[in-house]
Amino acid sequence: MSLKSTAALGIQSIPKLLIQQAVPASIGILVMSLNILIDTIFVGQWIGSEAIAAINVVLPVSFFIAALGMSIGVGGASIISRALGEHHHNKAERTFANQITLTFLLTIIVVFFGLFFVNEILPIFGGKGSLFSLAKTYYVIVMYGVPVLAFCMMSNNTIRAEGKPKNAMYAMLLPSVSNLVLDYVFIRVFDWGMMGAAWATTLSYGVCAAYIVYFFVSKKSVLRPKWSAFRLDASLVKEISSLGSVTLARQAMVSITVLLVNNILFSFGGESTIAVYAILSRMLMFATFPIFGITQGFLPIAGYNYGAKNWDRVRKVINISIGYATVLATLVLLFIMFFADQIPTLFTKDAVVNSQTPGALKIVFAALPMVGIQLIGAAYFQAIGKALPALLLTLSRQGLVFIPLLYLLSYQYGVQGVWLAFPISDVISTIVTAFFLNRAVKKELFAS
Repeated sequence: MSLKSTAALGIQSIPKLLIQQAVPASIGILVMSLNILIDTIFVGQWIGSEAIAAINVVLPVSFFIAALGMSIGVGGASIISRALGEHHHNKAERTFANQITLTFLLTIIVVFFGLFFVNEILPIFGGKGSLFSLAKTYYVIVMYGVPVLAFCMMSNNTIRAEGKPKNAMYAMLLPSVSNLVLDYVFIRVFDWGMMGAAWATTLSYGVCAAYIVYFFVSKKSVLRPKWSAFRLDASLVKEISSLGSVTLARQAMVSITVLLVNNILFSFGGESTIAVYAILSRMLMFATFPIFGITQGFLPIAGYNYGAKNWDRVRKVINISIGYATVLATLVLLFIMFFADQIPTLFTKDAVVNSQTPGALKIVFAALPMVGIQLIGAAYFQAIGKALPALLLTLSRQGLVFIPLLYLLSYQYGVQGVWLAFPISDVISTIVTAFFLNRAVKKELFAS
């Protein structure tokens, strides 16, 4: 297999290269986000608004475990991108093999304990009252497929790291489409309710994994590790874990945030306010897809060129990525503001939920155009192998700023205060990130 597509990361013009990398990633994330949106619409219309709330209880638990795979993927992808940039192909292959071993080892262990303590976990995340039985049905089935999902998340980052964004996109498209088809069959045709939604999700993970295995065994990949490479290497595991801890910490903070918000909202307004938050969460996934797509496209370009010591190209990709992300996020914000009243009616006929959601949407999304700076800034440090600043900048948005604001503002303003915590934390964390990114660029990327 030729390394031509990988070498292009250090040769092609930055705007063209970023578009080539970011567009497939954005399309993949868009389809995945639309899948989650439509899945939520199906559940809300065919099962009920409480089912939407129940899924919102389960997702942070299952996605946190699956994020073990994502964190291993992102950490390993940073190593692989730099190794390919330095022409250390053997190291790239050993890294990939270690990623696979780590992913299945860790997720299977965690899933075992997650199933064993299911009755204790769900109430902590807001699965109380009438939500508990619905959440448990969904949780148990989905957890069986979480190690496969973790493998998919890990491999997707690895595929992108070697300069194959289209294949990474296909890996995201296939499970999204299959999930929607299975949703219709299991929920609408077979009338399996919550169990049908769970099996549709779980089986779609298998579709994704099947394509990824095909990609790596059919010689489409430049990574062809030997069996001996799957034995864990302490130095590689340490580096993967160090860099991947940023992604894992981000998802951990997301899960903790959902836990806290669900419980605070339940205390104010019960199941209906959790359903409002569930709709907001789905819209956040949808609205941020272009920003995350650009971030995903940015990572391999920055990592490869940093490894090749092409400082000028690294500076250019930072500036162009932030510019693209800001423009796209502004357009998405305008869309959200314009259609705020219509959006909740897609998900449910519940009058209470539909009356509360538009105002919450406008508040939560107010600072969206600033988020690109925060994500690209944190991603830069991750791409160049500096885990600590990437971790701290990630935590500044997800937890260090948001959680204190959540408690302070909810105490003062109730549910409205919960929504206000989102844009205020975005503004503060963006200012902090911009400061550290600017300082790092001046110090590191103007070397002779």
